[in-house]
Amino acid sequence: MKLSLRCWLPLLALPFLVHAAELKIDVGHGATIYTTAALLQRPDVRTITVPNDVAFHRTMQYRAVPLAALLDRLDSRDHLQFVASDGFAAEMPAALVLDRRGGEAWLAIEDPAAPWPGLSQHRGSAGPFYIVWTQPRGVPVNPEQWPYQLAAIHRLDDVAARFPAILPDPSQPAGSAVQLGFTVFQRTCFACHTLNGEGDAKLGPDLNLPHNPTEYLRTDLLRAFIRDPQSLHRWPQAKMQGFDTQALSDADLDAVLAYLRHMAQRKAAH
Repeated sequence: MKLSLRCWLPLLALPFLVHAAELKIDVGHGATIYTTAALLQRPDVRTITVPNDVAFHRTMQYRAVPLAALLDRLDSRDHLQFVASDGFAAEMPAALVLDRRGGEAWLAIEDPAAPWPGLSQHRGSAGPFYIVWTQPRGVPVNPEQWPYQLAAIHRLDDVAARFPAILPDPSQPAGSAVQLGFTVFQRTCFACHTLNGEGDAKLGPDLNLPHNPTEYLRTDLLRAFIRDPQSLHRWPQAKMQGFDTQALSDADLDAVLAYLRHMAQRKAAH
């Protein structure tokens, strides 16, 4: 039986769609749109090897461009947001990229001629663009700072300036568990969740409205859920990944819980 032209069209269009993928970068001097094809033709594109890749949990090879080369006139005091097509929004200080404090950041580009394998646990593809890191230099890069399915990079004010409703009470001293928890929250939870209705992520529920998880989960269950979400709800399609002790130390987890308990008393008006 012959396939109709209508059946063939999606197959014929697939390479074109991958080639047509676009990444928008705006660091304050006007937006630049990069296509897959243009990035793969750059003179600085390299084949890199990434051991223990965060998304694939094994050694991976990519065609990639140094991320700093795409961030023209960016200052190390600036702040960046990485937005994925699924609603994930990672916040990152520019210094982490420019000063290489956590290693060297690369923009990995999915080549239509050699597509990447699918991700595990119903997460689809990591492409067409993915931030990966090589040569760690002692400052840990959090798993949330490896955004895949990347669609845009923006220079923005930092989180505290943009979203005042997520700030702890100013009476909390610097170095307190609540203030430390706020810092950890920004680099972990805030990439997927909003709090008090504020934030750019669209992947997970709000963590304070109408209820804070510390209000309806025992501390031991909440800790277990953050370590392994499937330990609380067996849900094969769930997108939340657990945080092991390398990604989130016990001390940092304690601090996040202290921040969430604190914010449960600082709910924004409904």
